Amino acid sequence: MKEIVLQTLANLREYALGKKCEIALFYHEEDSYLMRFANSAISLNTNEHLIRLDITAYAGRKRASYELITDLGKLEEMKGAIDTAADMVNHAQPLSYEPTVPIFAETFADEAAFDPLLAQMNTEDRLQYFNHAVAGLESADLKLSGIFSSGTNTIAQINTRSPHTQFYRTTDAQVSVVLAHAALKWEVQAEQSAQKMAELAPERLRHDLAFLVERYGHDTPRQIPLGAYDVVFGPAAIAELVDTMGWIGFSGGMMKRGYSFLTDEQIGHKVFSDKVSLIDDPRRLETFPFRRDFTGMNRAPFPIIEKGTFKGWTWTQDDADEFGAKPTGHTVAHKSLVLDGGQQNVRSLKDLVTLPREREVLYIPFLHYMNIVNPSKGIITASSRFGALLLKDDGVVTIPYNVRLTQSLLDLFGDKVAWLSQTTQPYNVSKSYGSRNPAAIIVPDFMQVDGLEISHSNTSY
Repeated sequence: MKEIVLQTLANLREYALGKKCEIALFYHEEDSYLMRFANSAISLNTNEHLIRLDITAYAGRKRASYELITDLGKLEEMKGAIDTAADMVNHAQPLSYEPTVPIFAETFADEAAFDPLLAQMNTEDRLQYFNHAVAGLESADLKLSGIFSSGTNTIAQINTRSPHTQFYRTTDAQVSVVLAHAALKWEVQAEQSAQKMAELAPERLRHDLAFLVERYGHDTPRQIPLGAYDVVFGPAAIAELVDTMGWIGFSGGMMKRGYSFLTDEQIGHKVFSDKVSLIDDPRRLETFPFRRDFTGMNRAPFPIIEKGTFKGWTWTQDDADEFGAKPTGHTVAHKSLVLDGGQQNVRSLKDLVTLPREREVLYIPFLHYMNIVNPSKGIITASSRFGALLLKDDGVVTIPYNVRLTQSLLDLFGDKVAWLSQTTQPYNVSKSYGSRNPAAIIVPDFMQVDGLEISHSNTSY
């Protein structure tokens, strides 16, 4: 299959050489599977195989793109799309800068993050996974919902500047399992990300779900008072915060456009907690990495925050072209972010609950409907959901109704950070819209941040 894809692109390149502009071809193929549960039954079990071809035409400062969903056998249709893009660029408004058309110096292929066993996973395998994850936990009142998404993602590139190609292939799985009480209206959730079949471990989800079901079934729910709390975030919440930081934090292009809470003057200075170290690490297969970016640049580990010190911006080629900066190898569909673990030996919810504490601790595993309030100050807002716990200083555990946090990322990752767990895990941040783009961020299992204000407290679930 790889050979057919690359030969097709080579044939299209030969055709594109006859145009009076530069042509870049970006091939994306996905083989996607989705099993969805609702009310303890399969509500959807589907798959789709899609091929997209994105054609970009360049003429000096002009650029135009045309995308189509196609098939490898439809060569004439794809040639017609090249004609369309080449015609469109003549009518495009010039940019304020000249975009770079990369020259690939050699042919490159990376299939290190492809697992044939995960690629061949079938319906029975997915159903068996769900059955193991919730074994003995469902009841007349407690119903299962959730998704199991998995697939293969293939990307290939060529352009008229060079006959060389780039080729990437990955496999991924994203699992979300929810148990909801029909009468009491509470929900608990557990999730898992996998790059290969061997990483799928439904027993881990069952362990967390069983613990939360026991707590929510017996502990007292209540509205908690507004005020400052020591908050422990779970991996889902941490990953969403880091993902948001990637959007309004260390992107050089966003900084130049006024949408970053960091500045040039802060490079080389301590901005965050000295317990916080964040790196973009394409060696980590769990993140479905690109070991070369889409311009052909080799990608090596790139420190972003080192023991609280801001190390520098990430630059895509296009942002670098626009603002006169040097690209950093970040022209990719997603980064491979890793937030290092810390010193605290807390490996499970049970460990967290039994950890000695002098004050009340609010555990927030998930942040729901996160939004950016003020990007230049890093202020975000979000609600807790799915399995929050209030751990009282006398050892009692209660169930808090959902609360809202409105905080700056500078505080969430600043000197208020009390500890991070030693253990880490990949958390899947893949989006379900558009073409398949598996992405995961490696984060500590837990992170405690002291003295965070609760801006709203619900009176019910």
